[in-house]
Amino acid sequence: MKNLIALAVATLFASAAFAQAGTTTTTTTAPSAKAAVQADAKVEKADAKASEKVVKAKADEKEAVVKADAKAEKTKAKAHSKAEKKIAEAKKDSNETKIDAVKK
Repeated sequence: MKNLIALAVATLFASAAFAQAGTTTTTTTAPSAKAAVQADAKVEKADAKASEKVVKAKADEKEAVVKADAKAEKTKAKAHSKAEKKIAEAKKDSNETKIDAVKK
């Protein structure tokens, strides 16, 4: 009978020890899996941010091109207007010179 009780007590202690060992093994595995999931999430988030930056850079580039084109058109129109004024002044001066020549 003593052997039977001793065997039962030994089995109880052994099962308790193995049960705890299994629990600690599971908890050490769970954080590494959780870390892997977090790492994947960080990578996806970084990729999303990079994609947003690329899209924004392209939009900024298009905006800059449009602004440059608008500025070029404005400059061209200004130059054309100045040229028209100079041509008109030159014609006016030419006509005045002709009128003066005819009067003399």
